[in-house]
Amino acid sequence: MNKPSDKMIKRASDIELFKQYHDKYPTHGYRWLNAKIKLDLCVIYSDNYAQRCCKYAGIRSVSKRCKYTKPGQKNKIFANLLLADLAVTRPFEVVVSDMTAFWCNQVYYELTLYMDLFNNEIVTYAISSKRGDNQTYYDGLKELIEKKKEYTNLKLILHTDQGSVYSSSGYNELLTLYNITHSMSRAGTPTDNGAMESINGWLKEELFNDFKIKESDEPTLVVEKYIKFFNEERPSYSLNYLTPKQFKELYDPLKH
Repeated sequence: MNKPSDKMIKRASDIELFKQYHDKYPTHGYRWLNAKIKLDLCVIYSDNYAQRCCKYAGIRSVSKRCKYTKPGQKNKIFANLLLADLAVTRPFEVVVSDMTAFWCNQVYYELTLYMDLFNNEIVTYAISSKRGDNQTYYDGLKELIEKKKEYTNLKLILHTDQGSVYSSSGYNELLTLYNITHSMSRAGTPTDNGAMESINGWLKEELFNDFKIKESDEPTLVVEKYIKFFNEERPSYSLNYLTPKQFKELYDPLKH
């Protein structure tokens, strides 16, 4: 028999590497896997070559593909400032928030996220297994306010939907105290907060498919681990496959 060429041996090794990464991160396709391999191993493949390796290996993303489309106590409705198509040029200029819910091992969880639109970093979050627990909104907000102290003199826009907590007087009094301007999506228009909607979709796909949250006895710890992964180890398509941490490290405040 003819001895396999070095090129064939190399390709077989590369295909096996993509298989290993796909087994660990089945949610994603070849471009993301290629970016993750580059991030972890400093090994660089062209996208065309990565696609061929995945095709030979029969690798397909299991994700449904979450896409980001631009876009007594009286409740208050605020203007949608994101409709002005703001150019976000610095950290803590625009933060978006939303609550997402999921079932895990017959327990219902509610997770409130606060994400910086500058680099898609999840800057704070709060989770509860109590249905309708409004405290997750406030706990996340208080941590956001604490982190905002690094940018004391800069005005922050917080964009949310028109949910009862976000529009309550108590919540908005806190925003006013800390120089935060509230922006709201139009009623019944989730695409007004498209970045957050997209992240909510990816988060659940990855928690269940990649992080195997159903196999854990402590789902809240899996969420904590995932948030760290999301911010520091997960390449993001919208950041040209940098992680939020890498993107923020490139920020030079002297240029802004």
